[in-house]
Amino acid sequence: MVTLDRLVNVLGGYGVRLCGCRVPRSTELRGVVVHDAADDREVSGEVYLAVGAGTAAEAVGWAVAARASVVLVRGDDRLAAEADELGDAEGIAVLVVDPRVAWSELGGVVYGLVLEGRETDSGRGPTDLFALADSLASAIGGAVVIEDRSARLMAYSSLRDHEADPARVATILGRRIPQDLRELLAARGVAAHLMTSDEPLFVPAVPEHGLSARMVVAVRAGREPLGSVWVSCAEPLTGAPRAALVDGARTVALHLLRSRASADLERQVESDLVIRLLEGTPDATTVVSRLGMPPGPMRLIAVRPHLGDEPHAALLLAFELATTGFGWSRPGRSALLGVTLYTLLPGENADTARRWVYALQAALPPTATVHAGIAAAATPGELPAARQESDECLALHETRPGPPPTYDESWHDILLQRLRAAARAGRVPARGPVAELRRHDREHGTVYIDTLSAWLAAQGDLTAAGERLGVHQNTIRNRLRRMSELTAIDLSDPDKRFATAIDLAATEGLNPR
Repeated sequence: MVTLDRLVNVLGGYGVRLCGCRVPRSTELRGVVVHDAADDREVSGEVYLAVGAGTAAEAVGWAVAARASVVLVRGDDRLAAEADELGDAEGIAVLVVDPRVAWSELGGVVYGLVLEGRETDSGRGPTDLFALADSLASAIGGAVVIEDRSARLMAYSSLRDHEADPARVATILGRRIPQDLRELLAARGVAAHLMTSDEPLFVPAVPEHGLSARMVVAVRAGREPLGSVWVSCAEPLTGAPRAALVDGARTVALHLLRSRASADLERQVESDLVIRLLEGTPDATTVVSRLGMPPGPMRLIAVRPHLGDEPHAALLLAFELATTGFGWSRPGRSALLGVTLYTLLPGENADTARRWVYALQAALPPTATVHAGIAAAATPGELPAARQESDECLALHETRPGPPPTYDESWHDILLQRLRAAARAGRVPARGPVAELRRHDREHGTVYIDTLSAWLAAQGDLTAAGERLGVHQNTIRNRLRRMSELTAIDLSDPDKRFATAIDLAATEGLNPR
């Protein structure tokens, strides 16, 4: 079951518009009907998918016959105008689907929402997990908390019925078990037990950490851990309360598996659309609309997180965090390509993009490191170029600490990075003035390259160059004269001077032979 309001909000991210609607947004939807031209049997359901309808009138007629509250029909702006009038006249909500959206794609989302009761708070966990937590708390007689396998909060029993200890309050407010408490529980073997055993474990009270006594049991599907269920109790549970906890963990596992199936569908649809934009598509503006994003400039962020010795664990966790929540509850749209997470954020503000990266890092385990690059503001059609910009900014961030670089602020560093990449590939002259001066420095202990770099950076000012190196300007003058004797360098020629500066920048940090 799901409400009409929820259905409208979710489908809005798939290019679906609400037209006529005299139906209360709180209307509960429990069934789905798909039009079948080959089957004339009477059908009924609150949501009607008018597959094959040529007009709004035809779609609304079918839906009225099925006693539906909502009808979905594919069409353009002209059909939407007709649907608006018909919906009001017949007392039915008409949702007009963008013709580019496939029924197979849309049908999976509608079935997942309506038939599996996936009205959610975070977009990934059914709200009836809270009802299940209340039911378990009532059966066992203690406060219940349900967490995922990363110790993030998924649901908890009513705070009115049981007193919350400081550890539970901190978990609810922080949406996960506090770090110091996680470390304490790991040291006491709780994490290891949850990974290997299906049996409930009693955890004694730790007053100095605000933790009252409780029992915990793993939630798993086969051998795969999905999370855990915690219940407050003064002593180990036995008999019926213990059995209720074990059975409750199995029920939670079923909920999480169904939720994962729906989440995977949503993520796949979103990822496919984002990838289309990054690879380039003629209908980029339409794809952005289908993603539920506003028209206008946007920032593309490339992210590569790392966590210990598990190369993909942090990446998959970051993708899950980036795609948690339906479109209306989060600003970005994300996709995984190779070992990089790409996220589109609406707007031009670079600080907004950086704050998104910082929020993602804060949600990852404390030991995780996050490198990111932010492209310059781009229109939908410019996103393929923005992808290269974000990749290069990401590579730049991986080589130096600091805030995630943006292309419009770091384009000069990116250009130098490209030059150095070419140099590393052997695409710089093996001979010539700069190569010969490097060789002379290496063989004779001179500092001509440093002197030349300082003089160019000072734009030919001998005094400023001397101050950079801590020597007198005459020393700089003598070194420059000696360089012109050793090589064919001609610093009076602007083109050769420019080429020399490029050669020095491209080979900085290298040791060409």
